[in-house]
Amino acid sequence: MDSRKPNENKVITIYDIAREAGVSVATVSRVLTNSANVRPEKKEKVQFLINKYNFKPNAMARGLSDTKSKVIGIIAADVRNYYYANVFVACEMAARKAGYTVLLCNSFGEKEQEERQLEMLYEQRVGAVIQLGGRADDLTSDVEYVERVNQMINSIPLVVTGKLDGTMCSQVQIDAMRAIDLAMEHLIDLGHKEIALVGGRMDVLATFEKLQRYKQILNNYQLDYHEEYVATGGYDYETGYDRMNELFDCSRIPTAVIAINDYAAAGVMRSVMEHGRRVPEDISVVSYDNTKITELLSPKLTSVDYDYEDFGQRLVETAIAAISGKAMPRIQLLTPELVVRESTAAVKE
Repeated sequence: MDSRKPNENKVITIYDIAREAGVSVATVSRVLTNSANVRPEKKEKVQFLINKYNFKPNAMARGLSDTKSKVIGIIAADVRNYYYANVFVACEMAARKAGYTVLLCNSFGEKEQEERQLEMLYEQRVGAVIQLGGRADDLTSDVEYVERVNQMINSIPLVVTGKLDGTMCSQVQIDAMRAIDLAMEHLIDLGHKEIALVGGRMDVLATFEKLQRYKQILNNYQLDYHEEYVATGGYDYETGYDRMNELFDCSRIPTAVIAINDYAAAGVMRSVMEHGRRVPEDISVVSYDNTKITELLSPKLTSVDYDYEDFGQRLVETAIAAISGKAMPRIQLLTPELVVRESTAAVKE
């Protein structure tokens, strides 16, 4: 039996019982529902801990224990971001068409909150969980989080938009390599040779992959790599603004910028304007996500689109297939497309 014990001040969850008993979450669930499919010695261990901590499963969990839930839980990194809002809405529409409802949890980018929400959804006995961003976007997967996920996925499937090393979660991902290809090739075709990347963090898988591909494309076209042109930091408006301000201090100002998302691009464009330059006449700007911000900016923003409707449909179809035991490819890549608007133009000679 695992010697680690839950903190006395902490609300005991089914994960805690499973960890201390050295069994899977599914086994604890079967003991709670008096299933005969548990070996006596395991049942005794689990029941001892249930009594010890006076553990009482959620009422909804008891009610759903013998049926397949028609509820899909969704954990979003931050639905205030248009990208996550768009994916969530697409998921909800796809779920509704399939006769399912969704339960949304917004983690606000807090990893501890994300973990609590995963536990809560498990105890609610949802049919499956879709995780939008968060820990599934990490370049290096958190070992303890992976352990918890592995305890869960035997009974409740998890579908992620990134990856979780060490698990067999289903993955529905945007093809990050293709996304950077589209942006870079568009700018290079317009004659740009000095292209900066603005925003993002290198501990996030998609951002890291884009940087590696960016370097490769520069090399393929025999263009110089300038370390100062990689201006990382975050995913918000302020990052775009601050990092573009820094790029104006470079010995040679880039003629084009690829922003990590539309928010950051808006900050980039403000900085360009405040420095007395124009988009796209002096500096072209491309971004990712193709949210409604792109049409509100002036000039309208060129951005990589992900077809949110298809994205949500794939996520929900994968979740429902897992609920019903239907085989699906474990990793699915979605092909993005570039939507060209007014913020890019040929480089000045």
